[in-house]
Amino acid sequence: MPNSNVLIIESNGTRADIVTSALQFMGFYPQRWDATLPTDSMTHDWRAVYIGGIDDETLCEQLLASLEVPADQLLVLVGSDSPQLERMTKGGSPYAAQVEVLDFPLRYERLAEAVRRAPTLRATQSQPAPLRLVGGSTAMGRVNALIRQVSPFDSSVLVLGESGTGKEMVARAIHDCSPRRDKPFVAINCGAIPAELLESELFGHEKGAFTGAISTRKGRFEMAEGGTLFLDEIGDMSLPMQVKLLRVLQERMYERVGSNRTQRCDVRIIAATHRNLEVATAEGRFREDLYYRLSVFPLEMPPLREHLEDMPELIYEFNQRLQRRGLNSVRFSGSAMQSLRQHAWPGNVRELSNLVERLAILYPNSEVRASDLPEKYRGAQAVEETGGSVVRAMLDGQSKPMPAHHRHALETEILLPEGGVDLKDHLADIEVGLIRQALDITDGVVAHAAKLLHMQRTTLVEKLRKYGLQSACRSSDPSPESGTAVA
Repeated sequence: MPNSNVLIIESNGTRADIVTSALQFMGFYPQRWDATLPTDSMTHDWRAVYIGGIDDETLCEQLLASLEVPADQLLVLVGSDSPQLERMTKGGSPYAAQVEVLDFPLRYERLAEAVRRAPTLRATQSQPAPLRLVGGSTAMGRVNALIRQVSPFDSSVLVLGESGTGKEMVARAIHDCSPRRDKPFVAINCGAIPAELLESELFGHEKGAFTGAISTRKGRFEMAEGGTLFLDEIGDMSLPMQVKLLRVLQERMYERVGSNRTQRCDVRIIAATHRNLEVATAEGRFREDLYYRLSVFPLEMPPLREHLEDMPELIYEFNQRLQRRGLNSVRFSGSAMQSLRQHAWPGNVRELSNLVERLAILYPNSEVRASDLPEKYRGAQAVEETGGSVVRAMLDGQSKPMPAHHRHALETEILLPEGGVDLKDHLADIEVGLIRQALDITDGVVAHAAKLLHMQRTTLVEKLRKYGLQSACRSSDPSPESGTAVA
């Protein structure tokens, strides 16, 4: 996945926010143009550009040229009141055939229709883009940079990180970017194979070498000849097997089980573990000499909780994989995304992948809200937080303009998903969120909350009963019907 695939050229901040949030909602990764940021095609796979309020024709031409995308391969979205509209659509413009005009207020259906024309790949690209792990965060940027640095060499790599962070993906990326990319990539989980069988799995065996060896079999080292051998969960390997592996790494020679014929091997070793090998070495559970032999180039994968900003891009990638398998994709509302960001993610990226697949089966081609998530992922709904911010803005004085991030949140919510939405439930979620926040701000005093919400106190009491929110009220707040607290 690219860091960004749509460039937004717009001087009007509010409009730029609207276009950006709409494209993000549809699964794209827009970047607003900034003179201080690079727009070169080496870091982005540009598929489209939005041109709005920009008066400088020369600057506009320079920006389009900097994308290094042929005119017939770039979708050009132009605001109907953009100063560049006439120039982009006239007969002599190389972009004329690729222009889609957008009117404002922006309509979701029109934008969705326009972006369906976005090219999926750059047809004139002479070489495949360098493989990279999904994520544009600083943490993943470091990982990708290290992969590029170590890939051309045969040095052993030790990939560290919690379970589910994508250690095997790192190993495959290193292999695919290396001179060995045309040779085999062979993986073995050292923790999943019994110690007495691991030697045979790694080095192979001869016929009759042990009970059940009915034929000669190649080991993983032989299968990976000329390529890369990935030793996953190396920290779970037994000490006797560590000694044998160390010899192979030192001498680049091995024998099949039951054979006395030595075979040479040309294999690059990439190992991975979720364990702390330094601690294991100090406790005598892992050989120190093997540890230093493997960790020529250590590379640590960050847990998902440390790069949550990559979550939209990861979800997009998982949706693409599901579609390649013939499954449907799934979308997440703003409140659902907020809830997911509050989860601890002990299973890391693997846990997120499994959740996306599960929800794609339950809600195919639909939008998942926070209330649709499994219970442990729900957390505090973003709609309540948005509602609370709006209510607090009332306390500060209604004459003040709404902050940009509030406008952004509300503008995102008005976009109708392609699969539609249960409007009654959606509005109820918003109403409950605003009522909860009003009660929180007023310490549960119904009369004060009703004043903030511009409704009669009796109306609010009925809504509290309807939604089962009586427990959020102060016991000293009397009911108008009975003179007692709301039950």
